[in-house]
Amino acid sequence: MNEEVDFILDAAKESMQAAIDHLEREFLKIRAGKASPAMLSSVMVEYYGSLTPLSQVANVNTPDGRTLTVQPWEKAMLAEIEKAIMNANLGFNPMNNGETVIINVPPLTEERRIQLAKQAKAAAEHAKVGVRSARQDANKEIKDLDVSEDLQKNATVDVQELTDTYIKKIDDFLEAKEAEIMKV
Repeated sequence: MNEEVDFILDAAKESMQAAIDHLEREFLKIRAGKASPAMLSSVMVEYYGSLTPLSQVANVNTPDGRTLTVQPWEKAMLAEIEKAIMNANLGFNPMNNGETVIINVPPLTEERRIQLAKQAKAAAEHAKVGVRSARQDANKEIKDLDVSEDLQKNATVDVQELTDTYIKKIDDFLEAKEAEIMKV
């Protein structure tokens, strides 16, 4: 095949993989019953006048399946970390014992599980849009190439096969995440 076509296919594959990587990071933020440090990955703490990710000002651990502990590197940051967790609107109620911030992760209700499954579906749909966008860009670039019609047609078929593969991966990830969320 033509080098330009190979380059376009590689770029499309990279773009589609980026959509899946983003989906995996989004799924980490959606909790499925047990506590995980990734649940606090979106928390930003006011640190010397600038917003800083929580992981850069404290150590986040899970001593058991229902508890998160946040140990700041500076004791003076306890109140700021507690405030940041509350402001992140994650549904957690942090407690400060003077040394660490302790968060008891409440068990999920059926209603909350359904809500989280919908959130996972929305994230998966967003990833599918990214994959389809990559397909559209690749097809447009192939159409603009100065090559034979047969080569364009074959390249378009290859792009569609790539798209189908990545959409299937997204569906599989979603199915696994939904099963994890709904498991009591």
